[in-house]
Amino acid sequence: MIRTAVPADVPMIRTLIAELAEYEREPQEAKATEQQLHDALFGERPAVFALLAQDDASGAVVGFAVYFLNFSTWNGVHGIYLEDLYVRPEARGAGHGVALLRELARIAHERGYARVEWSVLDWNEPSIAFYKALGAVSQDEWTTMRLTGAALAELGASG
Repeated sequence: MIRTAVPADVPMIRTLIAELAEYEREPQEAKATEQQLHDALFGERPAVFALLAQDDASGAVVGFAVYFLNFSTWNGVHGIYLEDLYVRPEARGAGHGVALLRELARIAHERGYARVEWSVLDWNEPSIAFYKALGAVSQDEWTTMRLTGAALAELGASG
């Protein structure tokens, strides 16, 4: 079962983010607090959205997807950027990841969005194979660029 997150889910979302960071070998980078997540997901102007996967038998939350809208200037419509997709190891293979992506595709299609896109670590072969099996196509000709920390502060302060 896939459902939209509600404010009471924030502690679980924070836990799942920490588990994902551990899986991605960067546990120290998961710094978001429950308050920050609550504000982003449920504040006055939510800009981030979350779906939760629940086990049908137990009702336990076993995965999540966090996403936000992007925009295609070429197509003139929004798209969905999937920031995080994670299913707990013990729940993998039961269809939760497919269900989360299916729900995102449904939302995009229903709203007339042009695409759903995301990044995946190049060493994460199981996930890459999973995504390709669903019909996703890698965008190998693109290189992700990022400004953070001192470089971000310096550039922002130089104007």
